[in-house]
Amino acid sequence: MAGARGRLVVRLGDAVVRWGGQVPEDPGIAELADLLEKTAGGLALPDVVRCGPQVELARAVDHLRAAARLGGLLPAVTLWHMHSAVRWEQAARDGLRN
Repeated sequence: MAGARGRLVVRLGDAVVRWGGQVPEDPGIAELADLLEKTAGGLALPDVVRCGPQVELARAVDHLRAAARLGGLLPAVTLWHMHSAVRWEQAARDGLRN
């Protein structure tokens, strides 16, 4: 499970970069949540588009915060939250393309 967690951290870090944020070396899950929330809050989106992607990014941040609260206590549940965060972030990006 450690390998899966590491891959998800990298993937979420890449997502933060795609949204215009900067990720420090070896970020934690809570740090990724903060960075994603900060970069999502600074988006300059038209009002028509704003609702969907911002809601989806907020859901991704919520899942990251849940994963961070769990820490290493329930690895399978933590991974589920991290996977959910990846899916919501992807949905936000897809919403911008449409």
